[in-house]
Amino acid sequence: MTKLKKLDPALVEALLRKGVETMLSGDVESGKAILRDYIKATVGFEKLGEATDTPPKSLIRMFGPTGNPQARNLFGVIGYLQKQAGLELQVTPQRR
Repeated sequence: MTKLKKLDPALVEALLRKGVETMLSGDVESGKAILRDYIKATVGFEKLGEATDTPPKSLIRMFGPTGNPQARNLFGVIGYLQKQAGLELQVTPQRR
């Protein structure tokens, strides 16, 4: 059983959603930190590296405080995380 299956599905969904929403709001550093915690609590960097054909150490750096992920890598990771969580996140415009 993976770590993901041990967690409350609502918590998993909320954490992934919050990480992506935080990044989209412009707070990239906090969004990366949330996603880093999400990855650690769910699939782990080893499995994520295998799935995205990216060395785990590169992923750790990418989501670290000084990491600057390329859009291609970031969206690849987010796509995989959504698939593993059984989710499809969508962007919906909202007026502030």
